[in-house]
Amino acid sequence: MFTGIVQGVATLIKLIEKDDFRTHIMTMPGRLTEGLSIGASVAHNGCCLTVTEIKGNRVSFDLMQETLRLTNLGELQVGDSVNIERAARFGDEIGGHAMSGHIMCTTEVVNIMESDNNYRIWFSLPKGYEKYVFEKGYLGIDGISLTVGEIENGCFCVNLIPETLERTTIGQRSIGSRINIEIDPQTQAIVDTVERVMAQQKF
Repeated sequence: MFTGIVQGVATLIKLIEKDDFRTHIMTMPGRLTEGLSIGASVAHNGCCLTVTEIKGNRVSFDLMQETLRLTNLGELQVGDSVNIERAARFGDEIGGHAMSGHIMCTTEVVNIMESDNNYRIWFSLPKGYEKYVFEKGYLGIDGISLTVGEIENGCFCVNLIPETLERTTIGQRSIGSRINIEIDPQTQAIVDTVERVMAQQKF
């Protein structure tokens, strides 16, 4: 389980391509490698990956074709960075919201509005998942737990504080950037349950 509170940024330093398979070797902040072991789960832009090798602060992860297809990790090139969060441990503070690390879809940045005291990003509503996006609801956006601000004209926005911009990669995104989305599982469960009950009542 993850919380959507990004703990640092890791940089891709080597990419090994194989048939329908890829290995990413990342440099991770030293504090995030403390106690890290092979087999541990680490979220990259919200996508849960498994540690396969550790050499100091150089950590390797394997990505299957489905992961490369469904997430923005398949677009990474050497020198690119990702948001990193290690799996939550029992007793950790849940500062964001419960996340599984399973990316459900991606969407694109459609507008960025920046002023002296506000930074707002607009995204297109992900097709097929519009019913799960609510104003003031939660979403995992590239692994960051964020609150939906407004929804209009087939788009939704989030408002970002300076701390989020400083600690994550989201401030580096531009119009057209592809973003990983994880729908809040509680919201999904409620919507799906209500739909199922209403469908049963029609008969």
